Parts: sequence; structure tokens; C-alpha cells
Amino acid sequence: MYEYIKGKITDIMADKVIIENNNIGYEVYTSNPYYFEINKEYKIYLYLNIKEDEHSLFGFKDKTEKQLFLKLISVKGVGPKTALPILATGSINGIIDAIERENILYLKKFPKIGEKVAKQIILDLKGKFKNINIEVSEEITSNEELYETLKSLGYKDKEIKMVIPKISNDLTLEEKVKEGLKLLLK
Repeated sequence: MYEYIKGKITDIMADKVIIENNNIGYEVYTSNPYYFEINKEYKIYLYLNIKEDEHSLFGFKDKTEKQLFLKLISVKGVGPKTALPILATGSINGIIDAIERENILYLKKFPKIGEKVAKQIILDLKGKFKNINIEVSEEITSNEELYETLKSLGYKDKEIKMVIPKISNDLTLEEKVKEGLKLLLK
């Protein structure tokens, strides 16, 4: 129904952002709200989830993330609020690789994903990524590597998600890690 929204971010919360478009503030759940900055304009790709008692917007920074989200919510037992943390804590390539290689342990590391759901994800999605145009830009891949590196050093998700947008994309991964550590130590 909705493809995307363009507007200015007016508020950032732990699991969502408020984006203003034509003087209307839209509450959009996103995997990493700290990717966005207040008072900056963004194009956010959307998914509208309609339930009996709730209408929710889920937002994505690019089409690739949205495509993976749509594949994940097509799996029995995986709803939007389960799929979003998977995108927040895993890399797109890592998630697809785990599904294709049937890596249940990798999938079980995500919140609300037990062995039964991990097996269902593999059963439903294995082999279904070959026809999808999943392109991961170097910037996204580099930031995912930076995230994984800082996570392995013991930093919390929230801390990492707050510093990644502040780090220049022109740096090498090693330089990004050093810069990230400086920001985290402040």
C-alpha cells in the first residue's frame, strides 16, 4: 500500500522514529532508529501492518532491508515485531547465508527465535533469495562489519547504534573501529 515516505525526523525513540511529512507526524518502527538524525530529511521505505486492533508502520533505510523483512514475515511464526530485531542485530548477508547454509545456531541468536522457528525460517526461505535482487552497498556491508566488531568487543547494541552514524564512511574498517572506540569511550 505505501512504498516510502519522505520527511524530516522530529523524534527518535528506542524502537521507532517520528517522521514529519506535510505537518503530519508518522510513527515508524525501525530496526535501528539511531541511523537517523533529528531535523534531517530522509526517504524511508515502508510496510503497513494491519491487525484488528492496530495499524503500524515499519520503516527501512533501503529496499534491500525491506525485501528481507517481507521474506521473514512470510514465515509462519515470524511477525513484524520478531523480524525487526533480526534485521537490527544481524547483517543482511549473514542472515541470508545462515538460511542458505541451514545454520540454526546463527538464527537462534536473535530475540524470540527458538529452534522450531529457526527451522521454519530455513524450511520456508532456503533457496528463495536467488531470484531477489538483493544488493548490499559497500557502505552497509562496512557498517555491518563495524557493528559486529564493536559487538564482539562487548559493547551494547544501543551504544553501537548511536555511534555508527557519527563515523565517516570514507574510512577503512580499521579506522572506523578506532573512531568507534573513541566515541564509545567518551
